[in-house]
Amino acid sequence: MNKELVNFIVRKYLKFDKKNPFIGLSAILAFLGVCIGVMVLLISMAIMSGTAHEFESKLSTMNYPLSIYPKIDGSVNENLLEKLENKFPNLKFSPYLSSQVILQKGSSLNGGMLFGVIPKKEEAINSIYAKHTRGLKFSKYDIIVGQSIKNSFFLYKGAKLSLYFNSIDPSGFSVLPKIKRFTYKSYFKSGLNAYDKSYMYTSIGALRTILHKNKDYFDGIHIYSSQPFKDIKLLRIFLKGSYTGILGWWQQNGNFFSAMEMEKKALFIVLMLIILVASLNIISSLLMTVMSRRKEIALLLSLGANKKEIQAIFMRLGIVIGFGGILIGTLLGFLGIYILGHFNVISLPADVYGTSKLPLDLSLNDFLYIIFGSIVIVFLSTYYPAKKATKLDVIDVLRNE
Repeated sequence: MNKELVNFIVRKYLKFDKKNPFIGLSAILAFLGVCIGVMVLLISMAIMSGTAHEFESKLSTMNYPLSIYPKIDGSVNENLLEKLENKFPNLKFSPYLSSQVILQKGSSLNGGMLFGVIPKKEEAINSIYAKHTRGLKFSKYDIIVGQSIKNSFFLYKGAKLSLYFNSIDPSGFSVLPKIKRFTYKSYFKSGLNAYDKSYMYTSIGALRTILHKNKDYFDGIHIYSSQPFKDIKLLRIFLKGSYTGILGWWQQNGNFFSAMEMEKKALFIVLMLIILVASLNIISSLLMTVMSRRKEIALLLSLGANKKEIQAIFMRLGIVIGFGGILIGTLLGFLGIYILGHFNVISLPADVYGTSKLPLDLSLNDFLYIIFGSIVIVFLSTYYPAKKATKLDVIDVLRNE
């Protein structure tokens, strides 16, 4: 194949043809369509992945990477905790007690979940808790609440909160709910309103006293792991046969992340249609070029050019338009991601999205899928016109044109 001839003809056909301006306009529209499609896909996938990772980070912290729970009463205890700490020194454990409560301050009421924890152990596994409690000294009946609770009750340091527990005390001929006054110590902000308005922490000793629990009894053990998907398998083997179970944070929020993943795939397919539509302009542009260059193609074939060279000319012509759009679109996409990530172009309500800054995180897999899909569409859109150019009847074209 004569590469010099092919490259010469390609350069000639890429120049704007004043006699047939619609061909050049169609090629420009095809270039812009592919360029915009790739750019939008990159930015959209970065936003979707960034949002998913933002929620994943917050949910895995507040729901904990792994949690051990009892299948029968008393199966999670001090003895099990010691065995786990000895067997898995790379993991961090925080035992807890929990109870649903109703808060009261004045005439204001609010429901929530109260966790009794060991502060130092909880700080080691919960970065949000650690951030807002580090350096504080706690008494037995001190309480830490979410920011939404603090704001709704107008709490200040040292304020008293009455908590109603879901267990009852017999009193004469009636039963009364257990009530205990706690001292407000601090608050935390997780970035997710559902937790900020319902989660509270106190000492494990306080809940043991109020709920009359044994000293070595726990409602469960929260675990920090940097590789929860791997460690959950090892923990299941270790706990096999015991009266306990284990859950990962993703199992507690499976439907939410399944919905986000499906939404991401649907968005990818819809936006890939932009590139598909742009490829139609590549097809129409190349077909118009073939029709307007019939005499030149016939002459080239009659002078000794073979069909592979003619096909290569139009394949390269389409590839230059399409791949040029992919390249420029990729550069613009990364530029858009950089601008959105480093400048406050879009501000989000933090109480709804968990962050005020637009989360962006383009994974390598998403990038490769976008580029590969775009290349396949561009290649297929150039193949038919290039093949069509080789089907000309040379004698008929030279006789009539």
